[in-house]
Amino acid sequence: MSALPVLDLKNASSFPSRRTEAWKYSDLRKFLREAPQPSPSAAVPVAGGGPFEALGGEPMVFVNGRPVDASARVLCGEQTVRLRLISKAEGSGHAVAARISARAGAKLLVLETHEGEGAGYVAHNRLELDLAEGAEVTRIVLTDEPEDAISVTQATVRLARGARYRQTIVASGAKLQRLETEVSHPGHGADVRLDGAYVLGDSRHADLTSVVDHLGRDGTTSQLTKGVVKDTARGVFQGKIIVERGADGTDARMGHHALILSERGEVDAKPELIIYADEVQCAHGNTVGNLDANALFYMQQRGLPLDEARALLTAAFLMEVVDRIEHEAARETVREWLKERL
Repeated sequence: MSALPVLDLKNASSFPSRRTEAWKYSDLRKFLREAPQPSPSAAVPVAGGGPFEALGGEPMVFVNGRPVDASARVLCGEQTVRLRLISKAEGSGHAVAARISARAGAKLLVLETHEGEGAGYVAHNRLELDLAEGAEVTRIVLTDEPEDAISVTQATVRLARGARYRQTIVASGAKLQRLETEVSHPGHGADVRLDGAYVLGDSRHADLTSVVDHLGRDGTTSQLTKGVVKDTARGVFQGKIIVERGADGTDARMGHHALILSERGEVDAKPELIIYADEVQCAHGNTVGNLDANALFYMQQRGLPLDEARALLTAAFLMEVVDRIEHEAARETVREWLKERL
């Protein structure tokens, strides 16, 4: 499966431009024309263990593309992994390649954070997730990077029959921040949920792109993405669900909803369903608008200042995505992290 082009930071010819259909809203070549100089090695920050530190689990840490320990994990039973992708660089580039495999029946929580220090760096992260039969993996991603950084994360997810995959990405953007997810869906009882939220201000750019390829019958996919854009920020959502021939009984649903809170903010949305099977239940929806003026007026009439009313309505809008996180402690951590950025 290779529906989306793979980057190579050492090869400038691999950098896509808006002429590449999958990158038409996120023109990487506009910002990056030459291969960046390699980032130097750096130490793990002494203070703190990332936003999910209190939840424990086994750390899997990369700093400027270099693994602090092993870059691959094969896991069984019930485990938590804190995957920290740390950038401490100025005007240079680095790449990460990591792989996590969940054995049959395993239940795995992956808490992934993108922690950016420095300025003007380029980060390219490649993550492979393999789920054996009956395995369950929950991946939760938080991004916190400088406004002038370029960051591309490409995740490939492969499921066996009966596996269960849950993903929630919360993005705060950068100069160009793109988070891709490609899922190879076998059907036959496998179940996928792909959710996302983006909160963007100033001139930040975030792109949530996904492709789910249903290869076998009786599989399910549910996808919900919500975004809030203000100032001159730009949010991008590209979701594609493919139902191949023979994948009858597929139930796939996708929704994207965004708020633009400024005159110069921008949202580009491209939801797609490509269906080659007959007996399926598939649907997608997309809305882009502003906060409800009547709701704002109602809250002001009851004594709330306008800014506070806006913040409350915005939080309520986004929290629908957060509420779908099944792991309680992770859900509350994401909720507080997101509130701090509203």
